[in-house]
Order: sequence, then C-alpha cells, then structure tokens
Amino acid sequence: MITIRTRFAPSPTGNLHIGGARSALFAYLWAKKNHGQFILRVEDTDRAREKVGALENQMEGLKWLGINWDEGPKKGGEYGPYVQSERFDIYQKYAAQLLAEDKVYRCFCTPERLAQMRQKQQENKQAPRYDRVCRHLSDDEIEKKIQTNTPYVLRLKVPEQGTVEVYDAIRGAITFNCQDIDDQVLVKSDGFPTYHLANVVDDHLMKITHVIRGEEWLPSTPKHVLLYQALGFSAPQFVHLSIFLAKAGGKMSKRHGETSLLAFRDKGYLSEAIVNFIALLGWNPKTEQEYFTKEELIEQFEISKLNTANPVFETEKLDWMNQHYLKKLSSGEMFTKMKEMISLNSDVALYKLFAEWFSGLSVKHQESIWHNLKERSKTLEEVAVNTMNYVNKEIVYQPQELIWKKSDQKTTIKILENLIEKIKEFAKEDFLVANLEPQILAWIKTTEWGNGDVLWPMRFALSGEKKSPSPFELAEILGPAETINRLTKAKESLNA
Repeated sequence: MITIRTRFAPSPTGNLHIGGARSALFAYLWAKKNHGQFILRVEDTDRAREKVGALENQMEGLKWLGINWDEGPKKGGEYGPYVQSERFDIYQKYAAQLLAEDKVYRCFCTPERLAQMRQKQQENKQAPRYDRVCRHLSDDEIEKKIQTNTPYVLRLKVPEQGTVEVYDAIRGAITFNCQDIDDQVLVKSDGFPTYHLANVVDDHLMKITHVIRGEEWLPSTPKHVLLYQALGFSAPQFVHLSIFLAKAGGKMSKRHGETSLLAFRDKGYLSEAIVNFIALLGWNPKTEQEYFTKEELIEQFEISKLNTANPVFETEKLDWMNQHYLKKLSSGEMFTKMKEMISLNSDVALYKLFAEWFSGLSVKHQESIWHNLKERSKTLEEVAVNTMNYVNKEIVYQPQELIWKKSDQKTTIKILENLIEKIKEFAKEDFLVANLEPQILAWIKTTEWGNGDVLWPMRFALSGEKKSPSPFELAEILGPAETINRLTKAKESLNA
C-alpha cells in the first residue's frame, strides 16, 4: 500500500500569505486523513529575492495553526536535507544527467539580448518565450563559447510539436500545446537550479504522492510533467487549488487589506477560527455543518470535495466565525489567549494595557465583564479596544450633551447628585452589571424621573459618547471610584 506523502514548499521571499496557509492546511489534512506524512521543504533557490526572517515567519505561522510537519527543517527526516540550498550536489547530478542525455541545452544569450527579444515580442503582441536560438547551435559553436568562459544557463528541450496532458485531481485532464510551452531554464548561470528542476527532483526523491498547490502553478505543470518524463520519474498526483478573490473583485492582494497570516493573529483572530474559515474556502463538506475542529476536518476532508470556483475572502464572515470561537472561551481562557498575544506579538502595547487592567480585577468581575464583552467583540483586539478606550479616556464634557431631550440643566444636576449617592451604596465586590442594572432601574421608579432622564447623562458621563455600551457595563468596567469621579466631573461641568 502506498503511503500518502504531501508537502508544503514555501520560498523564503516573504511572509506566509493566508492563501499559502490554506494550501498547507489542505496538504496536511490529506496526509493525516490517510495516516501519511506531511513534509515542510524550503525552496530557497531564488537567492536574490530572499528576505531575512521570512522562513521564521512561515514556520511560526504553520505552528500557530497547529500544522505540524512530520519531516522538515529543525525536525529532520529520512529524505533530508529539507532546504534546497543544502541539496546543491543532488541537483547538479540530475542536471548533468539531462545534459548527457540531450534533454537540455546550453543557452548563452545575454540578459540584454533576452530583454530585446521580449521587447520585440511585446511590440508584435506575441506571447513572451525564448526563441530557441541557442538550441540550434553546432557542437563547434558551443565548444568555442565554453572555452571562452561565456556564461550559460541550461534550458529544457521542450518538444517542438505535439501536446502535453496534465491530469489534475479536481480539474480533470488538461491539454497543453507544446508550441506554447517555453524552454524553461533549469539551471542558472551561477550553477543554482531554478524552482522547476529542484521542485521536480525533490518531489521525486522525497516520495511525494500529492502536490497540492495554488492554481497559479497550473501553467508551469506541463513543464514539470515533461521534466518528470525526461528524468524517467513517475509524476505525483496534482491538485491545483482555487485562488482567493477580494470582495471588491479580482485576486486578493495587499491593496484589499492585510494578507499575511500572522497579521491576522496579531489583530486578535484565533487560530481555530482561521483554520475553520480557510478550510471552507474551496472545500465543500456537503453537509450543513459550519464549525469544524481540526480532528473533524481530518476525518471529513476529501480532495473530491474541492471546488474549482474561486472563493471570495469575506472578512465579515471571518469576524462572525471568530466571534463564535471567542464566545466559547471562559474569561480565564480568553485571558490566557491575550497573554499569548503579548508573548508573540511585536506590537503589544494595547494588549499589555488590557492584561494589566484585567489582572487587577477579581475573578467575579472578570467573568461578569467578559460575559458582556464577548457579545460585542469579534477579535481579541476588539476586546482590548472595547475596554481600554473607556478605561483610559479623558473626557471633556459639553454640558448640553449631558441633558436628556425631555430634561433640563437644573434637573440633570439634581439627577447626577442623587445618582452619585446611589452609586456610593454599592460595595466594590458587588459593583457588577447583575447588581447595578436591576437596583438602579428599581431606584429610578421611586423618583420623579424616567429612565432616559437618568441613564442618558450616566451613559454620556461615563463614555463621552452618544452611542456606547450600556451605562451599567461602563460602570462595571470603570469600577466604583472612577464611575463616581466621572459623574462628579460631569455634574461640575453643568454647574460651570
């Protein structure tokens, strides 16, 4: 029985994109469903575009999502090394084999000549591809250039006639005309392999059975099929995933908002929500179920249930799903997540402020505040914002804004004076919404005033806003001392 082996093979040229995370997740789910192995491989052949810290970002992102590799960097494995720059000798061996078997040829064209060629093709509205000038050099011409140390690359000899068929597990058979396929560079002039050679050699030697990647790689796949054939290898099963579309239209990119996986983490999204959300972008479980644990995803995932239609990445739906997972957390679990954010996030000022404030509350107050807060917070960032914005707010009162529409200045001053005295009756440990709301509403009924006469100036005094959480929630967040302080300042502004 064949062991299913999948891989995720990022290039360290940038941070892990949310779409790349989805590719890694699907590869991981398929391997785990079939009791196989998921491999992480670093494709660092593009040295010029490599960015410091990119690999660490990618690995951190996978770990955060719980996508743990069975073989790869810092873990090792039977088929290592798992970093392409450490496999240089392996690629040279296969490049030499291809050259000896006349499956590739040396191309001596300078960058200047190639640029001129592309310019002419563009002017003539032709598809950009190499014109195969060096493919037809004589042995003598080749030898002369080698003797004069003329730099060259190795290009794949794509058949000049015929077709190449690619079978994709979700798209079926796709036929490509050889005349439309470029003679791909396999080895650069510095001796480094390109992605195409290293990718094919590594997938074969690492016994990868399924290549699960984005559909942007589909045009390169006929080149890979031809290369598998040239090397005498059996090709793996190809699965090309749909791409994320922006709600505004077009492929999702940074102009539509943040796309880096860890940026979502730093904004306070939970890993469980991200995994659940991206799993449903391109995969249809054929059930009414919307929420999946990782274990349920492994159990139900099938390549046959992947869609070719490009899904729209809707942040609003992600927010809704994230809030679902937030609501399931106890106050203690939420606080643990918040402290994890502080340890992981480079921009931690807001989260630190929240942690310092929240840790100073009694467990009873933490639970009560969280009970109300999770109903109006979609992310951990919003949890912090929805509290710290009020706790640290400096309010400058405009007297007229404190007065309810059916009231007046003199009455509002009297209301605030009486409200302050009522607030003073509450012990600190009882300063909870569950106590404040019924007791203050009951007290209002004993007065000559209506709810609006009292609750409007109370809300505005505590928040400085016409629209805010209920005055009871605000009072609970601020505590008795600060609640009395703000009510007193509001009253004084009316007396001024």
